[in-house]
Amino acid sequence: MTKRKVLITGACGVIAAKIIPGLQERYALHMTDITQTNRDGITLNAIQTADLLDTQRDAYRHVFRNIDTVIHSAFVHSKPGEEPFFAELANVKMAYNVYQTCVEENVRRVVVISSNHAADYYENLIHKGLMLSVTSAMPPFSDNYYGWAKIAYEALGFVFATGNMNNQKKLPNVQIRIGGPRETDIESCQIGDMVKMHRALGAYLSLRDQLQLIEKSIEAASIDDENGIPFQIFYGVSNNSHNFWDIGNARKLIGYEPQDNSSIRFARQVARITQAI
Repeated sequence: MTKRKVLITGACGVIAAKIIPGLQERYALHMTDITQTNRDGITLNAIQTADLLDTQRDAYRHVFRNIDTVIHSAFVHSKPGEEPFFAELANVKMAYNVYQTCVEENVRRVVVISSNHAADYYENLIHKGLMLSVTSAMPPFSDNYYGWAKIAYEALGFVFATGNMNNQKKLPNVQIRIGGPRETDIESCQIGDMVKMHRALGAYLSLRDQLQLIEKSIEAASIDDENGIPFQIFYGVSNNSHNFWDIGNARKLIGYEPQDNSSIRFARQVARITQAI
C-alpha cells in the first residue's frame, strides 16, 4: 500500500526530533527546515532546506508539491537583544506562508503544532482554585507574546479553513495545543510543591500518545465543526488523572484514546513530592 506523503516543517527542532522516527514508520515522510544541522550538530541530508519566512513562495513551493498533509512545527526564536514580539510576529508570518502555499499546492490538510500557551492565562486561575478545567471552545487568552502568537496561528488557520480569502477553497487544519511532551518536568518539583506537581502531571504528554494524536489528526475522515468548517483545536495531553485541559473533543471527533497516565507513570516521584503533606 502506498504510504501517505507527509511533510514536517522545522524538522531540526525539538518537537520534530521526537516524533520523526515514529512518523517515518507510518508515512512517506518529507522534511524541511532552514538548516540541515540539528541541535546535536548532526547533518541530516534528507532535509530540504527552505526559508519559510520568504514571501516569494516560489522559492519553496516545490517542497509542498504532491504532499498530502503538512505538520507545521517550524519556529523562529528571538535573537539576542531582539524584542520578543518581533520574533513571534515572524512566526505568524511564517504560518501564513505555510497555509497559503498549502492552498496553492492542493495540500489536503495541515496539522499545526500549537501550544497550551494559547490559553495559558486560565492556568493561573486553575492553580488559584477559581477554575477546574479549560476547553478548546473557550476564548483563548494569554498574557505573553508566545501565547499570543499561538492564538494568531489558530485564528489564521480558521480563516483559511473557511476558504473566504481563497475563492472558497478551504484548507482543513487541526491545531494541537501541546502540553508537556517531556519525561523530566516532574523531577524539578520540590517536596510539598503541589501546584508545580499538578502542572507537571496535568500537562504530561507521552510520546506514543503524541504520535497517536498527530496520526489521528492526519487520518480522520472529517474534521468539520458543527458549521461545516474543517477546523479543530485539540489539547495534546495524555490520559492523566490530573488533567486540567479537556481532551473530550479529540476523543469524540477523531477517536483519540491516550494510553498513558502521569500519576501511574510518575508514581515514585509523586510519593517523594507528597511525603511531607
